[in-house]
Amino acid sequence: MPEGERFSRWKSSYVQTLIIEKAPMPLQSPLRLAPDLAMNNPNKVALFWLTTACGAVLFVTFQLFFYVNDFARAPGARPAITFEPDILWMFSAFYGCWIITVLVALIGTRKAQWFALVFGSLLVVLNTLGGIADGLRDGWHIAFSAAFFITLPGVFAIATTWRHIKRKGNSHADE
Repeated sequence: MPEGERFSRWKSSYVQTLIIEKAPMPLQSPLRLAPDLAMNNPNKVALFWLTTACGAVLFVTFQLFFYVNDFARAPGARPAITFEPDILWMFSAFYGCWIITVLVALIGTRKAQWFALVFGSLLVVLNTLGGIADGLRDGWHIAFSAAFFITLPGVFAIATTWRHIKRKGNSHADE
């Protein structure tokens, strides 16, 4: 290869390297797009309902721990409430209904979002009222647990679902 041709190849590759290095940077970094994608993720609504469902499970777990603790602290005393097998079945079925809200929210259609909003709101209200009633009977810590573990994430789930329904507008193309 002649010396002039080799120099011209080196010069063109050097100029291309300089052009690439001097190319203007994009205004937005690709890293800034990640939070935007996370905020517009349709599964965000289901995640909020799942958080509320986990809060309900934590509440009932703490409530049962408090019940067993009070029962063990006063041996021989009659417990404030007793659990019969039929009641225990309904108890687990009631708290198991939370998964329905999560699964319906995952569907993502407008009708499914409305169902998740209505059914989830009903569960939040019923669980909160039940926790407050138990708190009046067993102590303020039960009522606080209901407000903290069920009502707080439930309000966020309701607001997120409502915002997601409103953001979709009046289009019914996804049904």
